[in-house]
Amino acid sequence: MESNTNISVVNPELKFDKVSLVEPSGNHFLLLAAEVDRSALPFFLFTSSKKKELLTYSKSACRELELIDGVESAVVFKASLIPPGKGKLLEERPNVHIAKYDVVVLIETESESIAENIKSHKLYSDLENKISEAASNTLYLSASNVKKINSVDHNRQGVFLFNFFYADNVQQNIGIWEYTAGWFQQETGLDNSTVLLPENPGKSDYKIINHCRWDSFSYILPSLIFKKTFKTYVLDNFYENNVAAIPILYKLA
Repeated sequence: MESNTNISVVNPELKFDKVSLVEPSGNHFLLLAAEVDRSALPFFLFTSSKKKELLTYSKSACRELELIDGVESAVVFKASLIPPGKGKLLEERPNVHIAKYDVVVLIETESESIAENIKSHKLYSDLENKISEAASNTLYLSASNVKKINSVDHNRQGVFLFNFFYADNVQQNIGIWEYTAGWFQQETGLDNSTVLLPENPGKSDYKIINHCRWDSFSYILPSLIFKKTFKTYVLDNFYENNVAAIPILYKLA
């Protein structure tokens, strides 16, 4: 992992506190993301028969995966919209893939060894093959939990964020996230988040992936659209630290 931890905080006079954190989970995660129905709009309004079939298959596979010892949860998400917040650094990096994953499966296991065993299980390999057949672009990764506000509740419907972070340096990405996440705690009432660190972030466009939940769109969208400090504090701090967010909002499938 890169060792550079130089963080430059811009507009500190806005006085947003750093995020309040708890001890990260020792659990390990498998993330499978797929672009099935591409849209030029920020909304995912159309669900093709191909995606409906994939969602049905994925939910069935996840129910079976959850029966395996050491698997704490296996959840399927369907994208709703791409909110404001895509980092302007991406305008300077045209080769970076802009994530538009409209289907995500997140599997949480008790340890890295269990996650590795799941990856060799037929249920998992069949699911991966099914996703690859349906998607034009995929992302498969193993990850640990590097930062945590609190656990994300997957037992009830809500609005779920997967924020795919592009950055030059993973430690700088994590460091500035702690400042900007404080804005989300204060301005949107965010009380949960699991930050996923890919096991080999140096080989991925996405250094970290932040996953969290709100009860409804009304908790998050007005703040992103109408609060000026979202740009002057959150987005400007990302850019100053060579970080760009690629956020997507989901519902439980």
